[in-house]
Amino acid sequence: MTLRAALLAAALVLPLPAVAAPRTTLVVGMAAQDVGRLDPHFAVSTPDRAVVAWMFNALVRFKPGSMSPGDIEPDLAESWESSRDRKVWTFHLRHGVRFHGDYGELTADDVVFSLRKSADHNRSAVSGDFAAFDQIEAIDPYTVRITLKQTVPSLLGILTNYGGGFIVSRKAVEKLGDAFARAPIGTGPFAYASLTPNQSLELDAHTAYFRGAPKLAHISYRFLPSNASRDLAFENGELDLAFGMQDQTWVTRTRRNPNAIVDVFEPGEAALLHLNITQKPLDDIRVRRAIAYAVNRPELLRWQGADVSRQPGSVIPIGNLGYTADNGLPQHNLDKARALLAEAGYANGLTIKVIHTQLPSMLAQMQVVQAELKRAGITLDLQVVEHATYHQMIRQDLSPIVFYNAARFPVADIYLTQFYHSRSTVKTPTAVTNFSHCNAADAEIDAARTEPDEQKQLALWQVAQGKIIARLCAVPLIETLQAWVRRADLDYGFPLKGSLSLGPVITEATHFK
Repeated sequence: MTLRAALLAAALVLPLPAVAAPRTTLVVGMAAQDVGRLDPHFAVSTPDRAVVAWMFNALVRFKPGSMSPGDIEPDLAESWESSRDRKVWTFHLRHGVRFHGDYGELTADDVVFSLRKSADHNRSAVSGDFAAFDQIEAIDPYTVRITLKQTVPSLLGILTNYGGGFIVSRKAVEKLGDAFARAPIGTGPFAYASLTPNQSLELDAHTAYFRGAPKLAHISYRFLPSNASRDLAFENGELDLAFGMQDQTWVTRTRRNPNAIVDVFEPGEAALLHLNITQKPLDDIRVRRAIAYAVNRPELLRWQGADVSRQPGSVIPIGNLGYTADNGLPQHNLDKARALLAEAGYANGLTIKVIHTQLPSMLAQMQVVQAELKRAGITLDLQVVEHATYHQMIRQDLSPIVFYNAARFPVADIYLTQFYHSRSTVKTPTAVTNFSHCNAADAEIDAARTEPDEQKQLALWQVAQGKIIARLCAVPLIETLQAWVRRADLDYGFPLKGSLSLGPVITEATHFK
């Protein structure tokens, strides 16, 4: 054998270099001290909404990476049809969908139970969305029929994979009781594994997931309320995905990291000051108008940054069907603000105690607003509490001014109903999130909901926005897009353009490259 042949033969028996197996554990950093409630019908805060979307499904869903009504597709329902008058809807369920753990197969009974739960104000934070529902019935184990009292602008929007649309296990809710809110059971690609308060929530892959076993085996959802701590943990490689800062400086700085991808995506959360117009001094329209004139939206936009925010023109978010900016919203004018305060008897200024969250992004925004109002003589005495506590307290009507960020299904009816209809007033049986005690446009909101002519419907929504702004039930501040950072080797499995869960949707396709 020649020397060359001998060397070649030896090379053939040498072991090949080891190829590292793809990582299967995703470590996420969230700006929260802890989770609040993981029952999806009560998950209203950003930390809770983001993670429940990984554990639950709905009858229909937004295509991953989208929040466009045109991208709604089948989820737990394979197909559906409606009557000619769109008051009766029939949904046909997939067969063989398994709940997490030992809770068996999803049936129509679970869907009926879930939607009735969502419609019950004692068992849901979004019951107002279901006011038009008359009957929810199981026709057979795989068929659900929904009958409406009147048509709604988008029934599928109510039934999508956020808020009240999520489907839970009836057996699990009845067995676990209050414990379900901390250890929920769904059908999604990831299942609850454990919770260490103030430290982390652990999820395991749901290997029996109906779309196929997830490529990730485990998710560690870690609570890191400090922006600096999250940034440092990401820079050190301890996190693969992290809640970012909705701040231009942070986006610009983080994008310099060659191993980081910053995702800025819809929706733009509308931040408003919701005013309790029944309580002094806010029962005086002059005080409310003074607040509106003191707010400096261009300054807020400059502070927040053009990549992550935009200036609103109405009490519903830009991009909602029915949005209009031509409705008389007061623009920044300190002289008018001071004159109105003096006319109302507060020439020397006034102080209002306000409960507010310690969530870093919201606290920073509110501190800018606090400084703007101070220039007009309005002092906001901020009582800062933990984020879950903040949600509990504002729903007890304990703050005369509520700074609230929100995004909803992008049709005007949803936002107008939840925030500005008297039926949604806080502490009433039909309450959703109306912290302003508003009834300025009930007639128009109700009429638009059942108006078959699209142009007339749009006109009613425009009138409603004008009336709400004239009453100043709320003062628009800024709309802030979602900002998260991920490692460059983390692939969601889809292009991320929008997510109503306010975080990237982690699916069975998400993986490390």
